[in-house]
Amino acid sequence: MVQYTPLVKRVVGQLASQVAGAADRHDLEQIGLLGLLDALRRYGEPDERFLGYATTRVRGAILDELRRLDWRPRQVRQEFHRIRDALRALTRKLGREPSEAEARAALGVSSSDFQDYLLAENAESLSSLDELIQQHDESWQSDVDEQAGPESVIVIRRSLEKALLALDEREQRVIQLSYEFDLSVKEIAAVLDLSESRVGQISRAALKKMRAVLA
Repeated sequence: MVQYTPLVKRVVGQLASQVAGAADRHDLEQIGLLGLLDALRRYGEPDERFLGYATTRVRGAILDELRRLDWRPRQVRQEFHRIRDALRALTRKLGREPSEAEARAALGVSSSDFQDYLLAENAESLSSLDELIQQHDESWQSDVDEQAGPESVIVIRRSLEKALLALDEREQRVIQLSYEFDLSVKEIAAVLDLSESRVGQISRAALKKMRAVLA
């Protein structure tokens, strides 16, 4: 297990940038280690595919804990939903995604407050995609013997590959950078020369398509 602990630290580091202040980093690492133990128990003897499987389990365990803690204060959640609803209305009115300047002008918020909203929105998108993948994983696990870990991973991977084919090239790249290279939204934005808000939009579009394929 010791050889895989850097994976836990890497996942915590990625998520910490999306949910800053939500929980103590040490606590998240402990939850991540429990996720790693669960991955080892479910998978059996690790092979070259284990890292991808373990990463999903570790991320899922941490995000489950954050949801359990309900880490956003009530007022923050209300403001988040207010901004999201207003942006959806503005998008319908314009017939396209508004620019950051247009969004801020319509919302009457500062650049700092808008960036806080984007961080929360991107964290929610990340959580939703992790949940989708983990639910797909668990639905398969319920139908097979627990010792058939490697075989289950192959089936899960093939299903996800099929879902990825429904995405356009940029959407596939965002998912790849997030799940294969463990990059944060900020890092993905830098790699693709996009704004963080645009990365969030792409990840949400990808999530919608993947849900349809995996349903």
